[in-house]
Amino acid sequence: MEIEIHVIHYLVISTVMMFCGIYGFFTRKNLLALLISVELMLNAVNVNFAVFNRYLFPDRLEGHFFSLFGIAVAAAETAVAIAIIINVYRNVKQVLTDDITDLKG
Repeated sequence: MEIEIHVIHYLVISTVMMFCGIYGFFTRKNLLALLISVELMLNAVNVNFAVFNRYLFPDRLEGHFFSLFGIAVAAAETAVAIAIIINVYRNVKQVLTDDITDLKG
């Protein structure tokens, strides 16, 4: 027995991931939690790329290439963000967004 999964199921998962990322981004004060929220939003977009490619153009791979490009951009963004967070921690000894304003001046 083969179970068929429709586009709507993937889109619901992607939408939940996106809104969890948005909620986490606006409610968290920890820089690492903000970074995780941004990664969650980027992964939701990558799921959409792959799903729309699979169902709209099953014989092409553009959506998968866009997903791979998105993963590469997310990896680079994560490396830069973690480097910034490490430098903030060295200067302030905390990684909360409220403490970033202490770096001014």
